[in-house]
Amino acid sequence: MRSFVFSAAMLITGFSHAHAQDAAAGEKVFAQCRACHQVGEAAKNAVGPVLNGLLGRPAGAVEGYNYSPANKNSGINWDEAIFREYIQNPRAKVPGTKMVYAGLKDDQRISDLIAYLKQFDATGKKQ
Repeated sequence: MRSFVFSAAMLITGFSHAHAQDAAAGEKVFAQCRACHQVGEAAKNAVGPVLNGLLGRPAGAVEGYNYSPANKNSGINWDEAIFREYIQNPRAKVPGTKMVYAGLKDDQRISDLIAYLKQFDATGKKQ
C-alpha cells in the first residue's frame, strides 16, 4: 500500500511540474502571436484583438475589434482551460473563427504563454 501511495504522489508531482508556468518563457512564446496581437499599455487592435485582460473576459468583447460572428456568439468566457483548448486548435474550438493559426501543441509552452498573458490587466498594466 505504501508503494502505491508513493507512486501516486510521484505521479501527481510529475504532472504539476509539467505545467509550471514561466512568464519569461511565455514572452518568448508570445513572439509568434505578436504578428497579430498586442499586449501592454500601448496595445492596439491589429489583425487580432488586444489580449490585455484576456482571462476572465467573454469572447468577442474587445471594443473596436471586428470579430467573426462565430467568435462573438461562441458563449466562451476565457479561462485557462478554455484558452488552453482554443490555442491548441482555434478552428476546432470555434468553427468559423477568423483566427488563422494552426495551433500551439506543446503543453509547457501553452502554460508559459498563459503565465505571460495573465500579467496584463484589462488596461494593459503589468501586475
